[in-house]
Amino acid sequence: MSSKIQQERGLLLLSTISSFSFAVIGIVLGSIVGSLVIVFDGAYSLVSLALTMLSLGAAHYIHKPEVDKTTPQFAMIEPAVIAIKGSVIAVMCLWSFYSAVEAILSGGRDINAGVALAFGMVSVTGCYATYRYIKLKSENIESALADAEAKQWIMDTVISVAVLAGFFIAKLLMMTQYAGYAVYADPTMVVLASVYFIIVPVKMVWLSVHELLEIHGQPMAHVMSK
Repeated sequence: MSSKIQQERGLLLLSTISSFSFAVIGIVLGSIVGSLVIVFDGAYSLVSLALTMLSLGAAHYIHKPEVDKTTPQFAMIEPAVIAIKGSVIAVMCLWSFYSAVEAILSGGRDINAGVALAFGMVSVTGCYATYRYIKLKSENIESALADAEAKQWIMDTVISVAVLAGFFIAKLLMMTQYAGYAVYADPTMVVLASVYFIIVPVKMVWLSVHELLEIHGQPMAHVMSK
């Protein structure tokens, strides 16, 4: 097995372990403190885990020696996987947006800002460290799958920053005459994060579909003109 293949699998495995860890912590802690945005963070990590498993499966198949690497079907594997990843993330963003708006309309969420702040700091540090490591290593081996993982982790990092910022704002509001508005900080952060995040997966899907059409012999411009 070549060094490039080993490194790619290693990065995907690292992403899998990290996603699982953050998913469990986020969902459990978010449920305990009653935070929608922490649950969202954990749910995103859980989705990332499933998508990373998909990438691992694709990477394993791609590097099988008996696989014919000259066929169009083979060339379509990576962009197809990335398109699926982007689509799933986009759907999750839409679902999160809906849930957050519903929470705002129902009076917001009362949360334990102190515990949430601690989680936010740990999450930001962990997610960014994972992103930087995978990003740097993926550039060295020129792996599209590993690069897609890095994009997932930068999104997770931004989610974590949103979590941290939201709870910091909530904590400040609790110390002022506007304490009643603190309950809206949590779902508002989810709304903002969802709107921001939808851009990345849409781009992933667009570029992947473009590549798939090119492989299939149908340029995007031709398809759009129909």
